[in-house]
Amino acid sequence: MQGSMMMRPLKIADILSYAAEIHPLSEVVSVRTEGDIHRQTYAGTARRVAKLAHGLVSQGMQTGDRVATLAWNGYRHLELYYAISGAGGVCHTINPRLSAEQMTYIVNHANDTMLFVDTTFVPLVAALRDQWPAGLKVVVMTDRDHMPEGDFLCYEELLDGQSDSFDWPDFPEDTAAGLCYTSGTTGNPKGTLYTHRSTVLHAMMVGLSLPTALQPGKRILPVVPLFHVNAWGLPYAAPLTGASLIFPGGALDGESLFRLMDNEKVYSAWGVPTVWLGLQGEITKQGRMPEGLGDMVVGGSAAPASMIQFFEEGDVNVCHAWGMTEMSPIGTQGNLPDHLNDKPMAERIAIKSKQGRRVFGVDLKIVDEDGKRLPHDGEAAGELYVRGNAITSGYFENEEANKTAFDADGWFGTGDVATIDTHGFLTITDRAKDLIKSGGEWISSLDLENTVMAHPKVANCAVIAVPHPKWDERPLMIVVPSPEGKPEVGDLMDMLKEHFATWQLPDDVVFVEDLPMTATGKVSKLTLRKQFGDHKLPDA
Repeated sequence: MQGSMMMRPLKIADILSYAAEIHPLSEVVSVRTEGDIHRQTYAGTARRVAKLAHGLVSQGMQTGDRVATLAWNGYRHLELYYAISGAGGVCHTINPRLSAEQMTYIVNHANDTMLFVDTTFVPLVAALRDQWPAGLKVVVMTDRDHMPEGDFLCYEELLDGQSDSFDWPDFPEDTAAGLCYTSGTTGNPKGTLYTHRSTVLHAMMVGLSLPTALQPGKRILPVVPLFHVNAWGLPYAAPLTGASLIFPGGALDGESLFRLMDNEKVYSAWGVPTVWLGLQGEITKQGRMPEGLGDMVVGGSAAPASMIQFFEEGDVNVCHAWGMTEMSPIGTQGNLPDHLNDKPMAERIAIKSKQGRRVFGVDLKIVDEDGKRLPHDGEAAGELYVRGNAITSGYFENEEANKTAFDADGWFGTGDVATIDTHGFLTITDRAKDLIKSGGEWISSLDLENTVMAHPKVANCAVIAVPHPKWDERPLMIVVPSPEGKPEVGDLMDMLKEHFATWQLPDDVVFVEDLPMTATGKVSKLTLRKQFGDHKLPDA
């Protein structure tokens, strides 16, 4: 027997309409490419979004059209998130850090009809435009006074003269709303096509799971880019809960972030560990935390325990989160339950170094090589599979990838190897392809990296497998020294010996000026494997 409740479709436009009515004075503050700081309220944002929607329709946007963005975090980018999807289009965010080859593949695979671009990236667009779909309209996200020369439309002119109200259409809640491509380590990038339903549910899931930061009066700095999995859902979760958004634009160095956070009294900051390393250096230089900072969400890659401890000792709560593009993206969050908050600092840091517990709407399981489910006892390690309301059921127009992405029961295979303990805390031990198999035994490159990162003379490091004639594979550690100087190899080995068996230690350590990074700010193990594929180990 069915119930008798109304079935109203979940729509992204309703989030902003709600924010404009219930949280009208919460702010959107943006560092602009024009060089100044712009401020507007959610009420003001809703009016501009309506004008933009009219402008999009006037340019011929139809239901299902992919409209791309190539832009930093700012109010115009946020407006596009709501106007495109609200009027029936699909907001396709493009990562400007991708290679020209990957970017061209993505634009053509998505068959974008329009592209909105920040002035910073106009030269990039000009260089690649003839390789992209014919008839692609390019809109520069600025006013007439700052427009570059060329065949471009002006963002602000799309809004000029338009009505500040829009009759947002009703459509099924499984209508496509957003498109993000994951920069996978092999093959071409793969697209995840989000729906209105999945996006609204994810915003509710995030708001429910991170209530300290997401509430009226709080000011949140998304350093994680809007082009990186929709800034982890913040463009939707923040307006829904009434939190203000402070956008940094393209200035992501430690000094610029510190100044913005200090001036705007940012309470919660979200980003990847590499960004927080830069901020950490500026905090040390300033001798204090930015005024008002009390919360930090770290994701994208594993946060070193030393980083977590640095901020925790400065009275900043660090939440270690995990997720994937295919998951919208947040799957777990690491805020401690009350009964663990009274633990000694060392114990709290150890728990916070894990990837946290699942958010509502996400199910987790770990399986062995035969697909048999493993216990959540904190000991058994297996490949991590996920399912949920905001998790992809298949890649966008990529049947070949879909053949291997899911198990027989429809769970999505993350490619991560993990344990889950009896309290529900997830620990990613490695990517399956990053594990090192030496003499039939597994070595976790992630554990080695996290340990060495605590050394004061190590700025960054990565561990990869290199071939060995006897053991099949052995670990090679690649280290970026800190400005204080190069660490002694013997000191690094002494650190590792406290935590690892002798056979698990790296066979060699090499020093480099920097590590290659992926477009999402992670160390590119693929590039390192190619670079050091012929490296000769001392005892090989």
